[in-house]
Parts: sequence; C-alpha cells; structure tokens
Amino acid sequence: MKIVHIITRLILGGAQENTLITCRELTKRGHDVTLVTGPALGPEGRLFEQAQEQGYKIIVVDKLRREINPLYDAISYYQLKKILKKLQPDIIHTHSAKAGILGRFAGYSLKSQPSQKPRVVHTIHGLAFHTYLNKLLNKFYIAIEKITEKKTDAFLSVADAMTEKTIAAGIGKPQDFTTAYSAIDEDDFLTRSSDEEITDFRRKHDISQHAKVFVCIARLAELKGHEFIIESAKRIAPKHNECVWLFVGDGHLADQITSIVQVAGLGYKFKFTGLLSPDQIPLAIHSSDVLVHCSLREGLARVLPQAMLCAKPVVSFDIDGAKEVVNENTGFLIEPENIDQLTDACEKLMDDPDLASRLGQNARESITKQFAPDTMVDVIEKVYNKLIE
Repeated sequence: MKIVHIITRLILGGAQENTLITCRELTKRGHDVTLVTGPALGPEGRLFEQAQEQGYKIIVVDKLRREINPLYDAISYYQLKKILKKLQPDIIHTHSAKAGILGRFAGYSLKSQPSQKPRVVHTIHGLAFHTYLNKLLNKFYIAIEKITEKKTDAFLSVADAMTEKTIAAGIGKPQDFTTAYSAIDEDDFLTRSSDEEITDFRRKHDISQHAKVFVCIARLAELKGHEFIIESAKRIAPKHNECVWLFVGDGHLADQITSIVQVAGLGYKFKFTGLLSPDQIPLAIHSSDVLVHCSLREGLARVLPQAMLCAKPVVSFDIDGAKEVVNENTGFLIEPENIDQLTDACEKLMDDPDLASRLGQNARESITKQFAPDTMVDVIEKVYNKLIE
C-alpha cells in the first residue's frame, strides 16, 4: 500500500516515537511510506534525525505548528492537499490534534476526485479536551472533533480509555475504533545496563551508589505532576536519608520547578538530568529503583511500559490508560492528586525490597508482547487492509 502519515512535529514525545516506529515497520513490510511533519520546534528536543535513513520519505511543511494560527493553518491545509494529491496514497494516517484535523480534512477532500479514493485513519494518542481545560475551550475542541470525525474512516487508540472517552464525548461509534498499544523498541529496556554504566550515570548526576532513586520521566510542563512528587518528598525525605528523586526531561517550567525544590529545602535530594536522548532513557530507568508518574493527563504514558520492561515497579496516578498496565501485581495505581497515597506507595516499595522486586518482575512479564512493534503494526495493518477491501 501507499501510506502517508501526518504529524504536527517530531519532538521527543510518545506520539512521535509511536509514529516513527509505525513508519519504520510498515516500510520493512514493503509498503510505500511517506511521513509529513511540521518543524521540530520547542524545548522538548527533536526526533527528526532519528527519522532519517529509515527507508521512508519525509516531507516538512514549515507552517504546520502546534499552536492555533489561522494564517499558518490555512497555508498548511493547502500544502497538505497539494502533497496528498501528488502522492495519491491508499491510506492517510494522521496523528496529534492539529495534524489530525488538517490532515483529515485535506485527505477527505480528495475523495471527490475520481482518481483518488484514500482511506483516512486517525490515531488518538491523547485528547485535546480534558478535565483541566476551560469548559468553553473543551466545547470548542469537541465540536471540531465531531466535525472531523465525519472525515475519518477508522480510529486507532493507544489505550481502551481513549476510545471510551472519545465515544463518551459523542465522537464516533464503537465499531470505528481499534486499540493498538503504542510500540516500544524493547531490547534496550529488557537488557539491563551494565554496573559500570549505572555507576557512571549516578556519578554524573551526583547520586550515591547506595541511594534509593525515584525517577520521573516527563516534560517539565503543566499537568505532568512534578509538584505532587515534591510534596510527597517533603514527607519522605526527613525519615529516609537514602532517598533521591530524579527528574528526567526539560520544558518551559524547568526554572519554576527547580525553584520550588530549592524553596522546599530539598535541593540536595532532587537531581535534574535535563533533556536526554531516547537512547539514554533505558539507562536512566535501569539506574533508578522506582518509576513515579503523576501526570494528570495522558493517553497511555509510554514511560509506564518502558519502566515495566526494565523490571521496575511503578507508582502512577489512575488516569486514562494507566489502569490497562498498572495493577496490584505490577505496582501501585493511586488516586490522582492524593499525596497520602503517593507517599504511602513510595514508602512501601522503599521499605520492602522483595515487594519491589516481585512487582517489577511481574510487570516485565505482563507487557513484553503487548508493546512489541510487531504487535502494534499487525493491528494497524489489519485496519488498513479492512478499509482497502
């Protein structure tokens, strides 16, 4: 098949990693794949170089940006139409909110032309509308998605929770959705980093070799929950001198979060790595003891299965797709914003190494096949074939 994927930007992020793995694996299976993307702008890093030399074509639409900009959006829409008309794909597959809207409208517009009857697929990595957003803005996003749904032949969701929330908002019908868990290149996570690598990593970030490390891997941005981890640390640190918290990532709230840590008198307990490349994430997890994820809004955070593949127990807020991988056998699923539960879970894992080890091993065994690239692409390919037939 001739397939075009469209995404807003190739920053370091779950939707972007998912899309690159999809393009790469479809290309390996003999499909003709083109990836259309906007420029990788912002402090979150970029994956553009990683996408190159993977066997598929890449086209950059310069005005395709995440922020709403009527002029740029209009230019991007007409550029996408021009690209799609030239490529004449069998499948147009969109990712992320902005590219999902513009790409689906552009793709649908080609269906009126006799020579082009593309099928339009959209992956829901996360939802533009959510509890923490202004009500009027939520209504706007839902209204746009309802209109765009009419231009969509099939939806893929990275978690069952995304399907449930989308349908609950009045968008689409159950038969339109298929869950395809977001694939991870597993080898680096399944293979433990060497003792020397772990020692060097800890030394680089001023972490004692005997410290118990709680790691959070997330953009330093709103709704990622760093403030809850800091509040919990205020309670744990005075009682447990061996604990250290490691924040992996960067973002526009970096200075603010660092300041909160300093004001709390915990500067010696918190370590910041800044932005790490994707190939450094396995080492960061292997160098830690517990993954703590306190985001208030996700599809299904990739860092959860990544940590589980490393045989690390996880503590996560019970939001969106987290419950599809985290349970009493693999970690602690706790009430969002509940500092008491967060503190209690962290202390239990710290005080009982056998429990932490058992949960970590269970976690690895539970998700290895579920998040393999072949598993995800098998599902995607079946959806494509059904639409073409």
